[in-house]
Amino acid sequence: MDQIINFFRNYARERFGRRVKKIPVALPFTCPNIDGTKGRGGCIYCYKGSRPEHLDPRTSLREQIEQGIKHAKERYGKKTLFFIYFQSYTNTYGDVWKLKELYDTALEYEDVVGLDVGTRPDCVPNEVLSLLSSYKERGYEVWIEFGLQSANFETLKRINRAHGVSELVDATLRAKAFGLKVCIHTIVGLPGEDREDFLETAKLVASLRADGIKIHPIYVMKNTGLAKLYEEGRFKPLSLEDYVRYASEMLELISPTTVVHRLTAEAKKPALLAPDYCTYERKLEVIKAIEDYLRSRGSRQGAKFPFPSLSQEPQERKCVSSLSFP
Repeated sequence: MDQIINFFRNYARERFGRRVKKIPVALPFTCPNIDGTKGRGGCIYCYKGSRPEHLDPRTSLREQIEQGIKHAKERYGKKTLFFIYFQSYTNTYGDVWKLKELYDTALEYEDVVGLDVGTRPDCVPNEVLSLLSSYKERGYEVWIEFGLQSANFETLKRINRAHGVSELVDATLRAKAFGLKVCIHTIVGLPGEDREDFLETAKLVASLRADGIKIHPIYVMKNTGLAKLYEEGRFKPLSLEDYVRYASEMLELISPTTVVHRLTAEAKKPALLAPDYCTYERKLEVIKAIEDYLRSRGSRQGAKFPFPSLSQEPQERKCVSSLSFP
């Protein structure tokens, strides 16, 4: 069947010649808008730093990786390759030498071909980008994921992101100059936003030549600031039909070469309050609905890409850091 969305799974198989899976790990990181550096409480939707329910940051990194690889090989086959995905909280927010110890540990395993590091755009000094770039020079593929969520600065203030759009632009340009692959995380349906906001966010991602994108609907978890708004009747999540339409329209604006890492979100009840389609059981249903919607329009990812002059990537610039990582 014709691939109308450039999913990570397809990109990775073509890149490495085999199935590639991400092994998520959770470590005891925090964020600057949780620890008081910029604020307290975190983003209004944050629930345990987006940590998957089956992961415990008290479990050693090696144990998390080994368990993840074991389960994946049992399910997908012994030839499966892996990225280690540093998922929860802000995984570049710490001393650079401590980060090096963690990243080095993740790359000790034979079938690991790269890193995927989730972080905030205001937490990536050049020393950290240089460190990550050093792994690329050793033959690993390195993705860095920046949480943007929205291109609307008023929205970023409303959800307590504690950074602006300019930080995302700066971080993306610097990371790409270091030769890293950049994935930008967006959320559809944030409080106060409408279709124009969603499409403008997609256009920003497209204009920055992002190597990857994550798109998912906002979902409401217990004991969060967003839960309070939801329970008071001041916020209503998108219906599945609306989310499918908006996500599809965003994909039409994204370059066909941009890798789609995520198209929905999953959480477990009873912690999940709404919407009911943001569950593990309905993940494939949501993705299929987006594919079907695009096909019904005779459309695909990149069909309305607004920046054709950006189809050619500029030559990678060389960044020099005072730090050296053997």
